[in-house]
Amino acid sequence: MTRIRCRPTCAVCPRTGDGADGAIGSQRIECWRSSASRLDIKLTPSAAALALILCGCIGGGPLPAAAATTSPAPEGTATPPSITAARGLPSQVPQTLARAAVVGSQPLTGPGRIDFVGVHWRGAGAGGSVRFRRDGEWTAWQPLHAGELHPPGRVASELLAAGHATTYQVRMRSRASDVRAVAINTTDGPRETAPASPVTALAVRGLGLSLPGSRSSGACYLSRARWGADESLRLDAQGIEVWPATFSAAQRLTIHHTVTDPATEAGETDPAAIVRAIYRYHAVDLGFGDIGYQLLVDQQGCVYEGRYSGPDGLPVYDVPTSPGRPQAVTAGHTFGYNVGNVGIALLGNFNELEPSRAALRSLTATLAVLATVSGLDPKGYGTYVNPVNGATKDSYVISGHRDYLATECPGENLYARLVELREQVSSLVRPDNWADLLARAEL
Repeated sequence: MTRIRCRPTCAVCPRTGDGADGAIGSQRIECWRSSASRLDIKLTPSAAALALILCGCIGGGPLPAAAATTSPAPEGTATPPSITAARGLPSQVPQTLARAAVVGSQPLTGPGRIDFVGVHWRGAGAGGSVRFRRDGEWTAWQPLHAGELHPPGRVASELLAAGHATTYQVRMRSRASDVRAVAINTTDGPRETAPASPVTALAVRGLGLSLPGSRSSGACYLSRARWGADESLRLDAQGIEVWPATFSAAQRLTIHHTVTDPATEAGETDPAAIVRAIYRYHAVDLGFGDIGYQLLVDQQGCVYEGRYSGPDGLPVYDVPTSPGRPQAVTAGHTFGYNVGNVGIALLGNFNELEPSRAALRSLTATLAVLATVSGLDPKGYGTYVNPVNGATKDSYVISGHRDYLATECPGENLYARLVELREQVSSLVRPDNWADLLARAEL
């Protein structure tokens, strides 16, 4: 058994005041809540290690409040381990407000100020255009592009940043019918209290990893609760999950971009607000019942939990209690090839932007953790087989969305980096010996 010390914020080994610690062995974590009681959690080694890493039990801890900053860390320095400290994320998150409408010829209003607009319709993929009214003046018409994710039988645009507009207007080409739009406000709703204990760093150094060009491989991480996911959006009017979680062995790791407005990458919009808008759009307006990606990464390098995978707090995977690797929750990011395929989306339009170094560092670290836990060769190539519908595709283990479907995703500037990304991830992955890895970690 390898001794570990659980941090106060650990979601796996709760600490209750007298320095709880524990141990990890070949088949379980043993956590002592206090000197009088002990909690044994029986997990496979891979699930145990992932739980410890992603739930903040090893590696860096949250920065003190005095260290809060709104700027990304300089290149070559450690990424702040906790987004709550790194960016001063408030303990209260605005409730997402939205107003859906049938599109006609008249201007439409939102639920107060409008942060984002999405449009979906029946017909050909060719879209239309939208304009916004701000400070009493109309903007120029902006093209409305068909997005990569859409419900069956419909076409959906990507979300457009509205810049706090008060009104918007949509005009579509004649081939479009049953046109519907939604205006979303992710900043002005009633504030709800987020969990008091922040989820700490994606402590990649717990796996003995180190990233090129930085003295620390830690990446800040936000659980669904911390970025403000309204879990009621996953439920129908009767309180039943629209899209219950199912799990399958991970075969592929697929990279996407979200095509958000370039201004958001300049810090004019809180990235967590963008994630909330995407979640609302996917879950409700497109009818998925949840966000379509398992993980998202912003330009400052922070990683966001995406698709809901259960109440255990462990992102992406289930927590198996029998031998074998944990299985990944099925999401909705690559139509026809979603089962056993983990989707990671970078916030931004990488046909226009270059991904930041911070985003690439976090993406590399995250892919290394996923590849290690799932037992995947980061440079591997072969045939993906959908175990549900039998669809097959020859592809790399780490691929882009365009490797499966006719799409520009994840953008030319990001897709061009995939060869190098596979090499870097491969250099970080360690043998499947969790106890030895944890023994080398800073505990």
